[in-house]
Amino acid sequence: MLFSKIGLIDENFDYSEDMYVGTEDDRITYIGRVEPKDKLIYGEVYDGKGKVLMPGFYNSHGHSPMSLMRGYGENLSLQRWLEEKIFPFEDKLYSKGIFWATLLSIAESMRFGIISTSDMYFFIDDMVRAISVSGIKSNIARSVANPTGIPITECLGFTEMREAIKMYNGFDNGRIRVDASPHAEYTNDEKTIRAIAETAKEFDVGVQVHVSETKKETDECRMRHKMTPVEFFNRCGLFDSRTSAAHCVWLTDNDREIIRRKGVTVCSNPISNLKLASGICDVPKLYDMGINVAIGTDSTASNNSLNMFEEMKTFALLGKIKSNNPSSMTPSQVIRSATRLGALAQGRKDCGIISRGCKADLIVVDSDVPNMRPIHNMLNNLVYSADGKDVCLTMCDGKVLYQDGEYKTLDIEKIIFETEKAKNTILKTL
Repeated sequence: MLFSKIGLIDENFDYSEDMYVGTEDDRITYIGRVEPKDKLIYGEVYDGKGKVLMPGFYNSHGHSPMSLMRGYGENLSLQRWLEEKIFPFEDKLYSKGIFWATLLSIAESMRFGIISTSDMYFFIDDMVRAISVSGIKSNIARSVANPTGIPITECLGFTEMREAIKMYNGFDNGRIRVDASPHAEYTNDEKTIRAIAETAKEFDVGVQVHVSETKKETDECRMRHKMTPVEFFNRCGLFDSRTSAAHCVWLTDNDREIIRRKGVTVCSNPISNLKLASGICDVPKLYDMGINVAIGTDSTASNNSLNMFEEMKTFALLGKIKSNNPSSMTPSQVIRSATRLGALAQGRKDCGIISRGCKADLIVVDSDVPNMRPIHNMLNNLVYSADGKDVCLTMCDGKVLYQDGEYKTLDIEKIIFETEKAKNTILKTL
């Protein structure tokens, strides 16, 4: 495809007008101010008038099958939400329901410009099947919970995590990757954390983990281990591998220094943290220390959408109020966190940026709509004025997956029907 005379968010996260961008196979092969002489090799020409081309979003923390629980268990604290609503519902989950619920989240992701998600859950076979048929990317992690500390050889979650890495890491030409994952400190004993850390090193894969999401979690970890969750994970060797640490709301100065030193990516989930009253991640402090901060939605059970434009705006506003500085959280920083830094957190060094030779993971945003006009600064508008429904094209690895209301790889009516059916089936058993 050749994008013609389109606005562009370039590799430096600056904005330029009337640009040409060409893609061949799964790569970006041309970027310039003039039309390429050999334009016929690109096939379809996309008219970019009134449009902006930007990198696709990388959702740095999600639980896709939990779309089944959207709006279920509202107005509860995190612990009550989990123990009274989510865990009992999850106990009734089944293979077919997981498949359709994952596809529903994928469809929503495509609609809002997300081309890859770092996804923690279980029923990995069904999630892989859904991701594979959709054409989207994902870093999946079979999250392990072993709160009673049974021997690691008897822990089904640990066994399934290792098998998922062996079977699916690098699947579909690398579109699907598999990370190691302890759910959290409070759901695992030290031996389990150490075994997961060793597994990540053994297979040279990344790690996904919940970290210091609530004050209760952090205080109870101190009671158990005489240290914070960050200090505990570091002692166990978990941060010796590429790690995505979700939430990181209740960090100490020493925690931030460990995260900086170990190269951990903080995955901030602002809307979920607000909805569950967990707190506010101090992103400006992390930015000031040079720590990579990516943006995640968390699940639709605690958000309740995958609208990354909504997430970017909330992320930016919370950073300003946390720092008491209206000039912090520049639009280019925020967009970079939603795209490039999420890609790097997944270990995808050739993704999340519009640059020659990089993967053609692109979205087109309609700027010729009332909520985007007038335009004084396009980056400001993308962060504070745009909405997910302004996305009119989503491309992953050079293939158009969504365009102008049409899903190219998904039967959206069937997905909605089957997900509703699965939800009702589970509710009847509760």
